[in-house]
Amino acid sequence: MKATLILENGSVFQGQSIGAADERVCEMVFNTSMVGYQEILTDPSYAGQGIVMSYPLIGNYGVNHEDNESSRPWAEAFVVRHLSRRGSNFRCEGDLDDYLKTNGITGIQGVDTRALTRILRSQGTMNGMITCAEDFSMEEALEKIRAYRVRGTVERVSRKEVQVYPALKRQKLRVALMDFGVKENMIRCLQERGCEVTVFPAHTTCVEILAGNFDGVMLSNGPGDPADNKAIIAEIQDLYASGIPIFAVCLGHQLMALATGAQTRKMRFGHRGANHPVKDLDAGRVFITSQNHGYVVCAESVDPAVAQVSHINVNEGSVEGLRYTNGNVYTVQFHPEASPGPKDTEHLFDRFVRRMEGGAW
Repeated sequence: MKATLILENGSVFQGQSIGAADERVCEMVFNTSMVGYQEILTDPSYAGQGIVMSYPLIGNYGVNHEDNESSRPWAEAFVVRHLSRRGSNFRCEGDLDDYLKTNGITGIQGVDTRALTRILRSQGTMNGMITCAEDFSMEEALEKIRAYRVRGTVERVSRKEVQVYPALKRQKLRVALMDFGVKENMIRCLQERGCEVTVFPAHTTCVEILAGNFDGVMLSNGPGDPADNKAIIAEIQDLYASGIPIFAVCLGHQLMALATGAQTRKMRFGHRGANHPVKDLDAGRVFITSQNHGYVVCAESVDPAVAQVSHINVNEGSVEGLRYTNGNVYTVQFHPEASPGPKDTEHLFDRFVRRMEGGAW
């Protein structure tokens, strides 16, 4: 079946339908990863977005139930150059096209994803529509596309009830994890270090968290504009003031910055991929990181009396981490649980454990 991708700037790409055939309007972003498409699709941080995979061959090792990062895929749409018709891998349990259909994700293949990525890089992230209609009004399509906004995504992806995950080895600590769109591997990284992890819905209050007498708090990744989450930011201000050890990742990093007086801004096209170099300024080392974010903390807005920049992006110098001067908060923009190298920055979880045990970061 023929499918059409229309961008907000009027660009049109023709291809073949994959996945569901429903019309879909969303924010179009690109990801430079060569593998990990199932983890990408199930990352809640992609809620409200359509993903353009810049690598040309996707789906060649199929899908399986073990690689999901959440209970379901959250991406709105999926755009590839070529979708492999079947997966070849000893862990394969099905093909990607069926997976997209089962989960209602609209997709298109056969488009020039290199040209599409160049547009999104040069002109910035923009909205788009995928439609399988043979006859449609370009004027009406552009009106729908330009009216779309990514809103309410944290509430949509966060779990609605408290859930407890036991430690995977001898328990020594208890962690409260705020679910703004958490990935399963983030929970697992804490479990493997002897932490019992209690995962709370996004709008849980500081009073409820502190009543649990936890050893530390983790603020998770998640989707959308961090500045939209005013009620959550107010609770994080109280958590910060409590003095409990806090480790925050991605959206959590941005929310903590906003809670302590800094500002965030939307990036032209964001960082999405498994090959982003980040320099740890304290260690003087560069690590390869996995990233997925469209907003960033403004370096000039960070009060040096509150926090110091601990990590920067090697490509363009943006803030990738903050070390707070109160000694109990450490935050990073990238995903230390995603392990692209394969375990480049997992040591940050060890730092968190060490701090909860009374040591230094």
